[in-house]
Amino acid sequence: MPERPRAAHKGDFGRILIVAGSASMPGAAALCALAALRSGAGLVTLAAGAKVLDRVAGRVLGATFLELPSMPDGTLAEAAAERVLARAEEFDAAALGPGLGRGRGPLAVVERLFPELPCPTVVDADALNELAEAPRILEMPRRGRRILTPHPGEMTRLLGARVALGNEPVARERACAALASQTKTCVVLKGAGTVIREGERAFTATTGNPGLAKGGTGDVLTGILAALAARKELDAFDAVCLGVHAHGLAGDLAAAELGEDGMMTEDLLFFLPHAWRTLAETSH
Repeated sequence: MPERPRAAHKGDFGRILIVAGSASMPGAAALCALAALRSGAGLVTLAAGAKVLDRVAGRVLGATFLELPSMPDGTLAEAAAERVLARAEEFDAAALGPGLGRGRGPLAVVERLFPELPCPTVVDADALNELAEAPRILEMPRRGRRILTPHPGEMTRLLGARVALGNEPVARERACAALASQTKTCVVLKGAGTVIREGERAFTATTGNPGLAKGGTGDVLTGILAALAARKELDAFDAVCLGVHAHGLAGDLAAAELGEDGMMTEDLLFFLPHAWRTLAETSH
């Protein structure tokens, strides 16, 4: 992580937009926003429906909020996309998808935002599922860089494969390279030995443990990656590798203290600053 200059202000460390959450999954939005704040972001705006904001506003004290139109079931309405795009130029990076839910509204939102957000955007969870459901979206011209973060199930759906991906490292590397090539994106294939591919550049993570195999840890990673994508002094691919490494290291620190079974997703948010400090001390 680059050092923070003494004369810096919050705008120097990135303005992050997070479009996430639904009535049944508000925690995903909170985890993503908190992870961005724990990863050096200067300003974080959480864009979500009223039912989500009502439940997380008291938990995410360092963020600002953008209320979006929502459907009766608590997922975003199609009109939410226009509300987001009206302010999109304000942000240096974005996250799209954690806890978004599925349905006509979320699909319409993803179909507008995936190609039209002008900043680097981390795409995760239900946004990936909507892309798999409507692959035409991946073929649309897009304004900014996209970072896709599928787990193996989402990867299988995105590739249109009929057979499960499996855990063999070579198969994972090939799948990651295939999706990155097909979509012209940076792909982060999560799992044991997370694989990252963008063009000809590749990286396999060496941090992380089975304690991370719990709901919500991917939402934390999305927040980390969004925060780092906004740091213009970082090489774009290196920023993704750094985020994945730090996420796994936070998990390793949590497991060492609490055990793999006892650690919770929320514990990553506590150990993440310790991971950043460890990396800073090592690099210096």
